[in-house]
Amino acid sequence: MSNILLSPYVNFQGRASEAMEFYHRVLGGNLVLQTMNEQGEVRPAGPGDRIAYARLDAEGARIVGSDGHPKYPAKVGENLAIALNGTDRERITKIFKALAEGGQAKAQLTKQPWGGEAGYLLDRFGINWVVSIDMA
Repeated sequence: MSNILLSPYVNFQGRASEAMEFYHRVLGGNLVLQTMNEQGEVRPAGPGDRIAYARLDAEGARIVGSDGHPKYPAKVGENLAIALNGTDRERITKIFKALAEGGQAKAQLTKQPWGGEAGYLLDRFGINWVVSIDMA
C-alpha cells in the first residue's frame, strides 16, 4: 500500500507565480512552477507564463496551486480545495469514488499530460477535492 498525502490546493486566479514565490521565500523548500502549451505539453514556467501547476514542498508541508482556468473563474469560497495524491491507482480510485458519493464528480480521474491521472469533485459537505494518481 502506498502513502497518500493531503495538502491545500489553491486557485490563485492568475497570481500563482507571485503567491508561490512569496511562500517559497518565507518557507524555503523546493518550488516547481509549470506551464502548458496549447498542445498540452508541460514545461517549466518562465516569467509571464500562466501557471498550470505549482508545488512547494518545505519541511513536510506542501502547497499546490495554479492560475486556474480563464474560462472557469473560481467563485468566492471555491478557490481552495483539498488535494489528495498517491501512487496506488486502485486505492486512490476507490477513495475518489467514495468522496464523490452524495456529492458531485466534476471531472473523473483521467490521464494527464504529466503522466499521472487527476479528477475533481465536490463532496457531500461542499468541500472541493483534487485527487491525483502519481506515477510510481
